Order: sequence, then C-alpha cells, then structure tokens
Amino acid sequence: MKRLLWIALAFLPVAGAQNVNDIVRRSVQRDAVNFERFRNYTFQEVTEEIRYDKEGRVSSSKAETVEILMLAGHPYTRLIAREGRPLSEKEERKEQEKLDKELAKRLKNPEKELAEFEKERADDRRFFQEIPEAFDFTLLGQESVDGLPVWKIHAEPKPGYKPRDKRANVFQKVRATLWIDQGEYQWVKAEVEVIETISWGLFVLRIPPGATVTFSQTRVNSEVWLPKQAHIRADARLGLLKTFRMGFDVAYSNYRKFQSESQVVGAEEVQ
Repeated sequence: MKRLLWIALAFLPVAGAQNVNDIVRRSVQRDAVNFERFRNYTFQEVTEEIRYDKEGRVSSSKAETVEILMLAGHPYTRLIAREGRPLSEKEERKEQEKLDKELAKRLKNPEKELAEFEKERADDRRFFQEIPEAFDFTLLGQESVDGLPVWKIHAEPKPGYKPRDKRANVFQKVRATLWIDQGEYQWVKAEVEVIETISWGLFVLRIPPGATVTFSQTRVNSEVWLPKQAHIRADARLGLLKTFRMGFDVAYSNYRKFQSESQVVGAEEVQ
C-alpha cells in the first residue's frame, strides 16, 4: 500500500506570463536541490495501518515509529517504537545490531554503495521528469496553505501519452490536484485519486479505482522541505484472496539537523 504513497511523492514539483506547465516543470526540477539539503536531516515517521470491515468500521490497527536518518550518505530506516511504546531492550539491541551491520556494509565499499544509491536516485529522477509531459494541467486558482501563497493545479492523464519509463505507466491511471508554493516552487500538498486499476505483479496486488492519497510537506529551518503528513485509503485485492479495505495514516516530526561534526541541533517543529 505504501506504493500509493510513493505515487503521491512522485508529484514533486498562474499568474502573469507564466503558464501552468512551466510551474509544474520548475517544481519537478527543484527536487534535486531540495534533496541535497534533505541529506542533512533526520526525522521520525509514525505509520498507523488500519483495517476496516465491510461496514467501514475499524476492525484492527497497528502503529510503528521509525527514524529516518542518513547513514554513510544515504537514507536508513530504523524502528524505534511500536504502538507508541519504545522497543524492549532485546528489540533495541536487535535494531542496533542491524544498524551496525548495515553501516559496516556501507563503509566497506562506500564508493560502490553510494554509486548504487545515486543510480537509484537518477532512475527516480527520470521517472519524475515525465510528469510535465504525462498530464494535462489546469490552473484552478491561487490559495493560501499554512500561510503560504500557492497555485492550485489539476492534473489529468494526457490521452495517448507513451511513457519512456515503464514505471510511468501508472501516471495514466491517476489524476491529481497539486498545491505548489509560489516562492520556491515546492509542492505543499497533493491529492491523488486512482481512476483505473493499478496492479503490481500478475496476481500480487490490485488497487481498484477510488483509492485516494493525500500528502503534504513543510518548510523546515527556512532551507528545506520535508514530509509532514500522508493519508492513504483504498480497497485492495491480494492475490486471489477477497478484497479488503485498509488505510495508512503517516505523520512526520522531530526534524533534526546534523552538522559536519555530527552533532544534532534543534530544528523547526511542525505544529
């Protein structure tokens, strides 16, 4: 289900002489600059997975808290709590051992490890860069989100578009509304709706029309945009099993910046 969130994250990024396509194209180009600043930060992610019954009532839920940190130059996710409670000493030792093992692996051949990560980033960039060509955009107006002036833009799949990246086929199956900051051309919020069934694997996972994703981010320390919240709601079919209803609520917090001497300094908190 987090693949739906990944789709929302793909929508990274008028008045006057600027047209809406220029706004979206510039917002996509800004991602590279923002990611370099993102490398200096660590933060926490709390994900609650919710299952619903046929009547739409919550049947079960579980929550995990992880820390997103940079380990030898690229992100690493470390589990730090379950259901809002810190891990037991045994679990904490296990997570520390996993971190130490991964760090040793990355430091053993850092050039290779970093090169592989940068290749993944480059592949993702090629995927993201298809956004301006894959959709028809309509400027809906100008609004204010979290006190920031933004452009509100609707994105509808462009009929007949032939993706260069196979993964970009998914863009033909969603529509979106984007709120893009007028000052830095970063996206403040995105709402994505599945309009055609999305499948991963032949009989692995199918997401039918009607699934929705909302995602927002915030400006931290007046220099970088980091994730703030995400919400996913969908019916899904796993393999040949019956359809189940589920959702994810994700909240990000505790942003901290690492200095070159590896000290952590306080950063702006999301209210």
